[in-house]
Amino acid sequence: MFFEQMHPTWQAAIPESKPILEDLEAKLGSRETQFLPPKELVMRAFETPIDEIRVVIIGQDPYPTVGHAIGLSFAVAAETNPLPRSLSNIMRELSDDLGKSVSNSGDLSKWSQRGVFLLNRHLTTDASDAGAHADLGWAAFTDIAIKALNRKRARKLVAILWGNQAQQLASVLCDAEVIASAHPSPLSARRGFFGSKPFSKTNATLLALGESPIDWSC
Repeated sequence: MFFEQMHPTWQAAIPESKPILEDLEAKLGSRETQFLPPKELVMRAFETPIDEIRVVIIGQDPYPTVGHAIGLSFAVAAETNPLPRSLSNIMRELSDDLGKSVSNSGDLSKWSQRGVFLLNRHLTTDASDAGAHADLGWAAFTDIAIKALNRKRARKLVAILWGNQAQQLASVLCDAEVIASAHPSPLSARRGFFGSKPFSKTNATLLALGESPIDWSC
């Protein structure tokens, strides 16, 4: 199911991921705890064709609060209020960076429709237990996906890497243009995330690459 939920361009790009995804699906099916996001949303990021992706933003795990995780890193359902604090900080930096007000919604799905790949390192977690699936095997799959994206888009790809864990993937994204800073979490946002201007820097980089900028409205 997970493999088939990916866009055909992803299936063609990473056919070796099928047994990994089948194993992950079996592991999830055997767990007695509720996992997030819902099964039908786990592979949502991979609905975007690989050749349409221009920017990748890598998160760590889905939100562990029921109703928050929607299969896109850092994003939540449109009706979520209040926003998770990391996402609230992202929206604050977005407003400060671009110099205009932004939506109060944390639904970033419009970004994915415009070529922003919102990928978590681990695509599931248990409800009320952040990072519970860090050892389930997702990293093996996302490593394959990130390497394929790097090969496919190469110098036409911008990677936004927030925090140490995301920045560990810089070597995998060796052909991409990397924009790195501290993580937007409350613990680190004031240590280099606020004022880092990732959105305007990304658009400037895309323009320099001959690509059109991202419309960051949401």
